[in-house]
Amino acid sequence: MSYNLHYLIRRTHRYLGLFLGIQFLLWTIGGLYFSWSDMDYIHGDYQRKAPPMLQVRDSLASPNLVLKNLATRHPVDQVASIQLIDVLGKPCYRVEIVHGMHHKLFFLADAVTGAIRPALSKKEAVAMATQQFNGAPKVTKIQYITTTDGHHEYRESPLPAYAIRFDHPSRTTVYVATELGAVTKFRNEKWRIFDFLWMLHTMDYQSRDNLGNVLLRVFSIMGLCTIASGFLLFWLSRKKIR
Repeated sequence: MSYNLHYLIRRTHRYLGLFLGIQFLLWTIGGLYFSWSDMDYIHGDYQRKAPPMLQVRDSLASPNLVLKNLATRHPVDQVASIQLIDVLGKPCYRVEIVHGMHHKLFFLADAVTGAIRPALSKKEAVAMATQQFNGAPKVTKIQYITTTDGHHEYRESPLPAYAIRFDHPSRTTVYVATELGAVTKFRNEKWRIFDFLWMLHTMDYQSRDNLGNVLLRVFSIMGLCTIASGFLLFWLSRKKIR
């Protein structure tokens, strides 16, 4: 009976270890990369200049005037926020409204006249990305994106946006959200490696960020079983070792 139990636990531990070994290796490689990497480099903070201070030389229009002008173009159910921001040296209001069932919309307005202005143009987006990029690399590619999937490096971020690639060893892409009037993300090669290893770490091969997916839970439980069988196998083998 003791021999049969020992044999069963040994075989269970052996095949669980073989089955889970690859994933354990991926978890270890990912953990090493995460712990040995500088997050400032991964987030591109070292490439990003501090945004310029807003200089106001003229008197500003009242936010009430902005909302009045906005109401002529779009129904305003609720106002979530009104921010005074800098858009290429000019003061602008960024208005966030909630329309319908928690559907958020953003609009830009000239802070001096109160007039609603269009979202950032391609030329303005490139100028803003160049202004905030540390250095003077040239632009190599410009892409206008309106949708992203679960594996896109700009997933779950404000859209529409311009993706502006610079000629830089880090292969950095700067994302500018047109309706927000702001640079939102820096994505470089280190971040892409981090993101790929994060997907392998979380075992979420659809959206990459779901830590509660079924596959991860199953492998976590099986990992505990592997460890438990190893301890049990050691306990049953102690007399034989002596």
